[in-house]
Amino acid sequence: MKFKNILSICIAAAMVVPAIGHAAFGQSSNSLINIHVSQNVPTVNYWARGSTKVGFTGTALLPRAEGEAKVSSAKGSLQIEGDFKGLDAPTNFGPEYLVYVLWAITPEGRASNLGQIFVKNEKSKVSVTTKLQTFGMMVTAEPYFAVSFPSQKVVMVNTVLKNTKGTVAEVNANLELLQRGDYSDATFHGYTMQKNVPLDLYQARNAVRIAKMEGAAKYAPGALSKAQQALNQAEDYQTRKQKNSIPTVARQAVQAAEDARSIAVKREQQEKIAAQQAASQQAQQASAQQAQQAQEAQAQAQEQAAHETQQRIAADQAAARASEARAAAQQAAQQAGAQAQSAQAAAAKAVAEREALRQRLLAQFNRVLPTTDTPRGLVVNMGDVLFSIAKADLKSPAQIALARLSGILASYPSLHLSIEGYTDSTGTAAFNQTLSEKRADAVQTYLASQGVPMGSMTATGLGPSNPVADNSTAAGRQKNRRVEIVISGEVIGSKIGTAAAPAPSGN
Repeated sequence: MKFKNILSICIAAAMVVPAIGHAAFGQSSNSLINIHVSQNVPTVNYWARGSTKVGFTGTALLPRAEGEAKVSSAKGSLQIEGDFKGLDAPTNFGPEYLVYVLWAITPEGRASNLGQIFVKNEKSKVSVTTKLQTFGMMVTAEPYFAVSFPSQKVVMVNTVLKNTKGTVAEVNANLELLQRGDYSDATFHGYTMQKNVPLDLYQARNAVRIAKMEGAAKYAPGALSKAQQALNQAEDYQTRKQKNSIPTVARQAVQAAEDARSIAVKREQQEKIAAQQAASQQAQQASAQQAQQAQEAQAQAQEQAAHETQQRIAADQAAARASEARAAAQQAAQQAGAQAQSAQAAAAKAVAEREALRQRLLAQFNRVLPTTDTPRGLVVNMGDVLFSIAKADLKSPAQIALARLSGILASYPSLHLSIEGYTDSTGTAAFNQTLSEKRADAVQTYLASQGVPMGSMTATGLGPSNPVADNSTAAGRQKNRRVEIVISGEVIGSKIGTAAAPAPSGN
């Protein structure tokens, strides 16, 4: 498919070669050179399938650089495999530049760091992926691999080949509108490069000092401390000649330093904006205060002119208002007292009614089964004799008693029943737990069949926990084999409760 349009991107770059910078890297000094590059850079919309190739040409900063990249689809991403040559040492562009980075530029002018380009004997290969679909590519010299935006040192841009497949975006973007990195500083001196020191360590040193230069010590001390610690670890590995351990911690230091630098830049900008807003607010407040003072002075002058008349009128009005206020206050106090008495009487009546109902229900339940009044509510006790031996089958007396109990409960639908099954300590824990659950479920099922809403009941098996008698005697064990129905609710002054917490069983 042929290209219909080419995205015009104007690249303006200045290559400054200070004598002190090259001397630090063991190179000869050169004159100051200012170069401005203007070139069309195609932004390709790559196919979702298949692969294609694009070329790379050097800019005026590095005219002999060239290369080629294969772009192919790979599991929802685009795989970019580049092959470049003619790349000089990045330090030629200034002491702060140590690596080359490959960038993707969208038609909207957003730059995405695709990764570091490793150079050996002026040649390099790179293999990276991106989720972008439409983009152009360029190569810049950078102080470290993890920079967030490209520097001014653009050395190569992609070009369209005759056999390139894809389409071109119809949007013009100016690269000069991108956020650009500027690392020049009068105190920024180069390193004396040593062969036994890995490039990753130099990048880490660069990243940390750039973060400090951007104010990270003030605005992002935590992130900077993390970067400094990683750098110190890398320096320690270098001292102890543990070369295999250096790259990992050095790259961690680079990333942490870039985070610190980004945070510092944002916070410094926010601080400036806040200071401007505060200054503006103070000016507005001062102006408003002056206007208010002028108004007050004018009012005082007018008031002084009619002082005697206004004083008499004000005194009469104040006396009238005070009298009205006293009357209103007395009336309000009387009303508040009456309301408080009414509320107290209503509260006392409600408490009395709840207590009366509680005692009435206690008496009614006791006529059916033994019932006790507890802080949890009214506890109806179904003894072991109401069940078949070691089973959950309800005997006839139990069914009659539960039917009578459901008849009483029908008049109070807001009550809640917590049905808790218990056993003695004989037998296995698993058997006792299962038996207690089945007995509680049997009581719940029978009450539901008698019209008690299932939603107002919970059934829980608690096994041998919470014994009410000594498990070492037959009489005590019989008392512990029981089902308790805990009846609670606001209508009888008890909050709806849950199953009793398990406690150590008796022996």
